[in-house]
Amino acid sequence: MKTQLKKGTLEMCVLALLARADSYAYELVSRLADCMEISEGTVYPLMRRLQAEGWVTTYLVESASGPSRKYYALTATGRQSLAEMQVEWREFVAEVNSVLAPQAASEAAQAKRNNPQGEVE
Repeated sequence: MKTQLKKGTLEMCVLALLARADSYAYELVSRLADCMEISEGTVYPLMRRLQAEGWVTTYLVESASGPSRKYYALTATGRQSLAEMQVEWREFVAEVNSVLAPQAASEAAQAKRNNPQGEVE
């Protein structure tokens, strides 16, 4: 299950890293590897897809230790997509947590039934 969850969220994780700073693919892999198990072979096809979607753009930066590096930068469309993904992720996590913690979910449902308009008392 962890592998499937990772595949489903990797796009969002990459966009979130790029929202913080432009980066090249190997650097993205390294930063992700600090938090999760990931391989380079997973990120490169994803970067091509994100570019085709118009969520990232690229530019070259000279490197003192070899060939130029291709940097990726988030576009406005990419930022909007990331924001939508984050909302969906938080909703999904809340739904899963409500199943995993049925007592809290039951209390939340009861509170909602008692106050369907969300009015502050």
